Amino acid sequence: MKNAINPETDKTSLKRKEILQAALVEFSQLGLNGARIETIAKKANMSKSNLLYYFDNKEDLYVVVLENVLTEWLTPLAGLETKAEPKEALKNYIAVKYELSKNNPESSRLYALEIMQGAPHLMNVLKGPLKKLVKQKVQVIETWIEHGKLKTVSPYHLIFHIWAVTQHYADFAVQTDAVVGKTLSNKKFTTEAKQTSFQLLVDSLIP
Repeated sequence: MKNAINPETDKTSLKRKEILQAALVEFSQLGLNGARIETIAKKANMSKSNLLYYFDNKEDLYVVVLENVLTEWLTPLAGLETKAEPKEALKNYIAVKYELSKNNPESSRLYALEIMQGAPHLMNVLKGPLKKLVKQKVQVIETWIEHGKLKTVSPYHLIFHIWAVTQHYADFAVQTDAVVGKTLSNKKFTTEAKQTSFQLLVDSLIP
């Protein structure tokens, strides 16, 4: 897989970002098979041959986009630490997840699409770094429970519930718009969504 010249020049770095953003939009709408490298190049304001200078082929580009998405979505989870107060830590995590769903819905949709297809390009990551990270945060939640800072709850399912709720607003934005005429672009709607999540997934667990 080709990467940008090392060390990257500002111009090279900018071009890579433009390619990755264009690819994210295209892949999130059409998936790997439906996306066309020519269309991605056009959206990135370059020729196909120029794009292939940065990435060997469409699949290589797809994998890099997926890896960036996964990093973006999982970095906030790393912030859950034993020394933190669970109420504040969990609410901050949920709030960040909502912001990601609001500002980068394509990322969540692409990740969901890859998972629904059996995660053929991410399985090693899911069973490796992701599994390890989640296990670490499960231990954090278990420690909070042992210290009486959090009511007894399944740590795994708490994490899964937070993922499901916050990413729903990105993956199913069309549905929320159809039902209530609003998405996370509406400030009041976003505030209500976050407050509901805080109430159900955090406040109810604080002794």
